[in-house]
Amino acid sequence: MKIKHFLSTGVIILALPILVLLSLVFQSCHSTNKSSSDTDSATSRPIANAPAAGFKIKAAISCTKNGMVREDSILYMHQGGESFKPTVINVVNTATNKSNADMAWIPGGTFSMGGVNPTGMTDGGMEAMDDARPVHRVFVDGFYMDKTEVTNAQFAKFVKATGYVTVAEQKPTAAEFPGVPTADLVAGSVVFTPPNHKVQLNDISQWWSFQKGADWKHPLGPESDLKGKENYPVVQVAWEDAAAYAKWAGKRLPTEAEWEFAARGGKAGELYPWGNQLKQDGRWMANTFQGSFPDRDNAEDGETGLGPVKKYPANAYGLYDMAGNAWEWCADWYRNDYYNSFNPNTVARNPQGPAASFDQQEPGQKKKVQRGGSFLCTDQYCTRYMVGSRGKGEYRSATNHVGFRCVQDVKHSNNPAQLTRKAL
Repeated sequence: MKIKHFLSTGVIILALPILVLLSLVFQSCHSTNKSSSDTDSATSRPIANAPAAGFKIKAAISCTKNGMVREDSILYMHQGGESFKPTVINVVNTATNKSNADMAWIPGGTFSMGGVNPTGMTDGGMEAMDDARPVHRVFVDGFYMDKTEVTNAQFAKFVKATGYVTVAEQKPTAAEFPGVPTADLVAGSVVFTPPNHKVQLNDISQWWSFQKGADWKHPLGPESDLKGKENYPVVQVAWEDAAAYAKWAGKRLPTEAEWEFAARGGKAGELYPWGNQLKQDGRWMANTFQGSFPDRDNAEDGETGLGPVKKYPANAYGLYDMAGNAWEWCADWYRNDYYNSFNPNTVARNPQGPAASFDQQEPGQKKKVQRGGSFLCTDQYCTRYMVGSRGKGEYRSATNHVGFRCVQDVKHSNNPAQLTRKAL
């Protein structure tokens, strides 16, 4: 239960185990400008006098604050220059492969996967995003994908049918946290809790904290509930919780390649699922963070915090919230250097991710890929809602800004007459 002591934005600091858990939860959005007194990067364990909860939080957050490279931004504004080649879409027997009320048909094909740095440009944030390089060619078969993130109502049906208990609801064991007093091993999760004043963006414990009793039914802590939020994405689910739901539903979690192909909607190299402009005709297209991060979200997009699914327009494939609102777990293990393993002269077919996890920032933590960003994404800190960018999180950790959606396989015909391709 590595994540059990998570990153709420400064709610409670619960002794050593909580601090440890918090660091694991927040690998999706945190600063890499660590002081040598914070952690031992070789072991990813807190060193003497380091807060354990802060250590745990780091592993759960995806976004990382880094420097800017202007040349990279110029490339990105022109769709990556030569990095992005046209997407080639499979055209498969459309009479049998059609979207339905809940799932969209994603035809698959060959596309350029990854991204180049968006830093230094308007709405580009502070991130280098080197783990999204190099851009490489990938082929994916067609599949079905949930049009929305799995909602609280859908997850509740799963729990009612199976009696499933999520990771955040389970008490951590002494085996997971040797040396931690039994009294400090409590069920809970990490919650975003904004400070009441502006802060430096080099310490995520100022806006993330572990909350005893936080779980999918109580996403902000034991005093919160899901009343009126049945149509919100379920959050406070660890990777294995998402995988369990997918199996029960007769589906699976998407690979990282499938997720990106679907998010791009058949286009090549665009910044967002809807195009290259953050807003269209002055309209916000996703639930992100405006104002002063992390202390004040002024809700220019109509939401503060997590919002309902389908509030913003769908992309070209009919998929909602492929940017912002809640991060989404993917099937793949995360390696920051994974994209370097692809042969630039060949097309990778249906890549499943690396055999094991590795993150140079925390080499001791097992992390899965997260995609899409969340309601906390902002050009002031983390802009990983851009399509080619990547997030990561310790697989046994949960937070109130991470959810998931599922995919489903389809049988393909062997008749070559039914399969052609077209370039967009």
